[in-house]
Amino acid sequence: MSLNDDLTAVQRCLDDLVRSVSRLEQRVGAGGLEIRRVRTDADHLRESLALLRETAPVERSRPEMVPVPDVPYNSALWSDVDDEGLGARDRHAP
Repeated sequence: MSLNDDLTAVQRCLDDLVRSVSRLEQRVGAGGLEIRRVRTDADHLRESLALLRETAPVERSRPEMVPVPDVPYNSALWSDVDDEGLGARDRHAP
């Protein structure tokens, strides 16, 4: 899982937390000290995550993997090339 995926997952969880705190506020009432502290803590978490997203390093995308088959290469690809260190096939080495 990438850093961006982790940050997105945390953002979703925080959004769920804020919704749950809102429902709790409606049931308990928004005037109590305890619920105000919970609301403030949830808001601080959202602000902290936003700051973390801004300072997170930019992820470089990985190059695409190119599958290499296990079958041998077509020998016609190498018909007119020189052997490294030996020269051309139809001539003698120096």
